[in-house]
Amino acid sequence: MSFSQYGSEAVLPSLADIKNQCYWLDDVDAPKDRSRLIGKLTADLVIVGGGFTGLWAAIEAKQNDPSLDVVLVEGDAIAHGASGRNGGFVAASLTHGLANGIRRWPNELARIVKAGQENLDAIEAFINEHQIDCDWLRVGEIDVATEPYQLDALKSFVPTAQTYGEHLVWLDQDQMRNKLNSPTFMGGLFDPDGVAICDPARLAWGLRDAALALGVRIYEHTPVSELDDKRTVIEVKCEFGLVRTPKVLLATNAYPALLRRLKYLIVPVYDSVLVTEPLTATQKSDIGWTGQEGISDSGNQFHYYRPTQDGRILWGGYDATYHYRSGFGTKFEQSTNSWPKLADHFFSTFPQLAGLKFEYGWSGAIDTCTRFSAFWGMAMGNKVSYVAGYTGLGVGASRFGARVAINQLLKLDNPELEFEMTRTLPKPFPPEPLRSASINFTRWSLDQADRHQGKRNWWLRLLDRLGMGFDS
Repeated sequence: MSFSQYGSEAVLPSLADIKNQCYWLDDVDAPKDRSRLIGKLTADLVIVGGGFTGLWAAIEAKQNDPSLDVVLVEGDAIAHGASGRNGGFVAASLTHGLANGIRRWPNELARIVKAGQENLDAIEAFINEHQIDCDWLRVGEIDVATEPYQLDALKSFVPTAQTYGEHLVWLDQDQMRNKLNSPTFMGGLFDPDGVAICDPARLAWGLRDAALALGVRIYEHTPVSELDDKRTVIEVKCEFGLVRTPKVLLATNAYPALLRRLKYLIVPVYDSVLVTEPLTATQKSDIGWTGQEGISDSGNQFHYYRPTQDGRILWGGYDATYHYRSGFGTKFEQSTNSWPKLADHFFSTFPQLAGLKFEYGWSGAIDTCTRFSAFWGMAMGNKVSYVAGYTGLGVGASRFGARVAINQLLKLDNPELEFEMTRTLPKPFPPEPLRSASINFTRWSLDQADRHQGKRNWWLRLLDRLGMGFDS
């Protein structure tokens, strides 16, 4: 199915009452913000960034050594970055999908897959143990084929996945449409156990409460401006104070980097999301979806979608917008350019829902790197550890990323530190203006591949050979 490039005028009424606001953050039960850091402090460990990575890192550090004095500083409020502005898919994959893992780490991929499955199980166990109310459902995800050329590629992946320890199920057209009824679906590859869906903001708030209960000191609205290496300690300079510490973990992801090297390894790209009004009983019956599985279509520019607990549909993806010089900030979260296009694609997929309106729309930054999955490193005489580059699959992988980073920083034994994946860095992005030109040409090339039965042009083939790419 070829989607139109721009939203048609026919879908514009569906956007008439939309709020430019993140659905997950519009929650009457959102916790009160913590105070900002004022003055000078000392700590055994400072974590910069209060998203999933930073929260899991704080929990990991305190569980390993309850005596550690851990301070976490967040520039905004917990869950107001990518951790609360995503689709709420929690995947076991640590490699941005099995195919990407096969291309990059085939010799250790079975171990990475096992680690990812254990990581997802551990997240679920933690949520249950701490009674985090985040609408957690272990319902799996289906990659759907909407073009004939996608069918063989998806179907043939079942035995390949089995080799590495993933158990996938092929659904023919009738089976797929029985799970979710769209005239565009030709088949689907179902991962029944490797993905959960949740309310990501409530998950982040639950992790915040767990960290506080362990004794972590959390300061919100405390942006960090600089890390100053004082030989034996790092001074973490904040807006109204600083913290002196021998150990720092950077969990800032798409936010402007505090280390120069990260400016070349990460670019922020903006992804857009729409959320509908609640469906009527008739509308729910028309599409089915009783299993509530997460869905993703199979183009290079793909959509992801899922139901919410109050009967809406979250619909996101497709565009991955890069702003010149790695532009970042709230002004880019107010972009409405993608909404008509996404709405048009939504009603192409679900024509039986014509007349349904969207109530929420927002954009958010994703930290992407050329290998599409997290990477780790150390700096400032091994006093600073960092992890970044999740490329859209960070809700689940962030716990693994935090564990590896903490284990590196505190010099703890962990077999996962021996993975090639955790010991190597992605290839850097070029400087501007070549960065912007190459990213935008890559986006155009991916769009052309989607419009021509998946055929990759010379540029995409070159990136494949170089082990580089651009994705959200």
